[in-house]
Parts: sequence; C-alpha cells; structure tokens
Amino acid sequence: MKRIVRIAAAAGIAAVLVCAGCSKKEGEKAAGQQARVIELSYSVFFPPTHIQCIRAQEWADEIAKQSGGRVNITLYPSGTLSKAEQCYAGVVSGISDIGMSCFAYTRGRFPLLEGLDLPLGYPDGTTATRIANELALRYQPAELADTKLLYVHAHGPGILASKKPVRTLADVKGMKIRATGLSSKIVACLGGVPVAMSQGETYEALQKGVVEATLCPAETLKGWKQGEVISSVTNSREIGYTTAMFVVMNKNKWESLPADIQEIFTEVSRQWVGRHGQAWDEADQEGWDFIKGLHHEVIELSEEQKEAWKKAVEPIVEEYIAAAAEKGLPGKTFIEDIRKMLEQPQEKPGGKGTD
Repeated sequence: MKRIVRIAAAAGIAAVLVCAGCSKKEGEKAAGQQARVIELSYSVFFPPTHIQCIRAQEWADEIAKQSGGRVNITLYPSGTLSKAEQCYAGVVSGISDIGMSCFAYTRGRFPLLEGLDLPLGYPDGTTATRIANELALRYQPAELADTKLLYVHAHGPGILASKKPVRTLADVKGMKIRATGLSSKIVACLGGVPVAMSQGETYEALQKGVVEATLCPAETLKGWKQGEVISSVTNSREIGYTTAMFVVMNKNKWESLPADIQEIFTEVSRQWVGRHGQAWDEADQEGWDFIKGLHHEVIELSEEQKEAWKKAVEPIVEEYIAAAAEKGLPGKTFIEDIRKMLEQPQEKPGGKGTD
C-alpha cells in the first residue's frame, strides 16, 4: 500500500513539474509575442529637411507612441529606398511597406485620381488636401485596390512668378515659362511656351533668362530661393492646380497587422490629413512673405481676366473627362464633385468651417 502511495505521489510531482514547465514555456512564448516589434519601412521622396518629410516622421513617431512601442517605422527620405516615380510600385511589390509620392509621377497609372490635380481653382493646400481625401474615400477607385490607402495630401495653388509683370493673357503669349507635366499643359493653354526643368535648375534658368517665369506653388519662392530672381507674382489661383500625394501601405502587410494596430494607423492618419494641409499653407505663406520682403509686385487679376484665364484652361479639364469616359470612369462626375466642394464654405480637416 505504501508503495502505491509513493508511486502516486511521484506521479503527482512529475505532473506538477510538467505543468510548471508548460506554463513557463507558454509564459515565455506570450512574453516573446508581446515583445515582438512590428518593423516597417517607409519610402518618402522628400528630403529629410522638407516640412512634409518632417510631418511623415511625426506621423510614424505618433503611431509608435500610441501602439506602446509595438510598431517601429523607419523612414527612407530623398527616394533612397525607391525613386518618386517608382514608389507606388515599390509598395505593391514590397520594396517598402509604406510609401509617399505623387499620383502624377506615374501618368496613366491613376486615371481617375489625376483629376485632383487639374486647374480648378484650389485656394490653398488645406482645401486641396481635404477634397483629395474625401473623394478618394468616396470613389475608392480600383486603381488603388492593390494597396491600402492611408491618406492623401496636396499642395496649395500654382501661381505665376515672372521677371516682368503679367496682368493679362496677352502678357503671357510667347513667354518662356518653366513647367512640367500638367503645368506644361496649363502654360500652353495660356499661350506661353513651356520649358521643362527640375526645381533645382529653375533658379539659374530664371537668373540667366533661359526662362522668363515659372508656374509653381508659392512655397518654392522661398524654399528654392526663386523669389530672388523674379520681380513680380501674378496671383492666378482662379486656375490654381495642385499635386495630390498618396500615403499607401503594402496590402499584405496591412492585412497582417492586428486589428487594434490597424485602428491606430487609421486614427493617426485621419489626424495627419489636417497637419499636412496646414504645413503646405504655412510653407506657401512663408513664400508670399519672402517675396513681399523683397518688395516684389503682387498682381491680382481683374474679374475679366479671371474668367479669361479659367476659360483658357478648360480644354485640359475636358480632355481629362473624355479620357476618363473612354476608360469607363466617372471623370465628369468626379470633376463636378470637386467644383461643388470648392464652392462650399471651406472646412479645415478636423476643424471648424471658415468663411
């Protein structure tokens, strides 16, 4: 009998040890899972000193903070991980987990969303950013189906900075104007001669008279010092175009994230829409202040000229609508929605309406 008791006791002790071992392993496994950090790469085409790259880093830092350190996002600025025109494809293929670049850098890849950039009279970056996000969410175009769209932001209106005053369309005729992509079409419609070149080449080209003007957001006048080599600015925001920029994540990577982490990404991205729009507006204001400090003339178009300039660029909008229709896309409705939103009292993302 005693022998049976001893055997039972030994078995019980063994069982306790086994259970303890299992509990220890399970605890170590749980601790390992809890300690495991989700590492993500983020390709950004802006240089590290640009305000939009700084905003991107702040976004990444906020996600790390709200996730309690469970997510770590490493930024690769200046296109070091993937060039601006290759950024979207790089996210799709997994070269980077997240990417920021411009829809316009891969013409034809985003046939519906290209309509965001058209010269429809955006008054500022906050408005352009708000409209871009609302329409991307409303239409959810198939052209974005191979990634997870986190948010969009867009710069303020392009204006005409020139070496001589431009008050009418007649003044633009034959003028050599720095422009690329969509802005080249705008220049041609206004009667000017578009000359393609990078922002980095524009200062010297204006200085030497290779070009007589540049079509650009006001922020470039200070950021690229171009305000030093022009004498006047024509406030042509009635035909203000923008450049919409995406922030997207690899679809498989997104789907692998825990639900609570996805919620953090969604909420922080929603908050950052307004911050990016505000950053564009602040940069534009610095550009305006810079040229005013240089005592350059700022020209406001007459009501008659405003209508003339708007009519001059309308063929660009019509061309987009026709091209979208050929692809079976609702380009006409898309443009109508933008124009309706531009007519409404403007509301800053995450803020209250303004007059």
